[in-house]
Amino acid sequence: MEATQIPHPYVPRDLKLPGYVPVLLSQLTILGVYGIASVLVFAIIWFISGRSPKRSTVDRILMCWWAFTGLTHMILEGYFVFSPEFYKDKSAFYLSEVWKEYSKGDSRYVGRDSAVLAVEGLTAVLEGPACLLAVYAISKGKSYSYILQFAISLGQLYGTAVYFITALLEGDNFAVSPLYYYAYYVVMNSFWIVIPTAISIRCWKKTCAAFNNQGQKKVKSR
Repeated sequence: MEATQIPHPYVPRDLKLPGYVPVLLSQLTILGVYGIASVLVFAIIWFISGRSPKRSTVDRILMCWWAFTGLTHMILEGYFVFSPEFYKDKSAFYLSEVWKEYSKGDSRYVGRDSAVLAVEGLTAVLEGPACLLAVYAISKGKSYSYILQFAISLGQLYGTAVYFITALLEGDNFAVSPLYYYAYYVVMNSFWIVIPTAISIRCWKKTCAAFNNQGQKKVKSR
């Protein structure tokens, strides 16, 4: 006798998900764990970065951001990329539950959309480690710090742009309700637009200032 297929909540309704297992953890648990973990990362990096009195507040905040976003890329997005059947998980494993829940705001994840998979794959494999390198570069005052942060931020902006544009081109109808659409799809991803934009502007100004100072020194030395 053929096993009964459990209906999924995602849009489009005819999306084929053989072996689908409903979300086992509550929304509060999923969001709460992510929130607490994020706060812990920020708190730990903030504490460690404060051990140097010469480090500015802005640099400490940036170290927290890069640690947070780097771990998010590598752990959360990395799991999605390398776990194509997460929707079948019956163990209530936290990372699979995250993507089952998030897919209510964008079903392209549970449906393994090729554009989303490509963007998330590059983000997890390349940008994730680069973000952690940025934490190190800032902490040690490396000369490549601003260039690295600028490059990562541009990569994040490009990835987010592709993410939103491909959704629009495909009809932008992947959320189960307006609540999930705005809370998960719009608000959560907006952080990777606003913050990278601010960092890019700051790094651009810092880099230009460094080149201007170098040029003035050469003029004076002549």
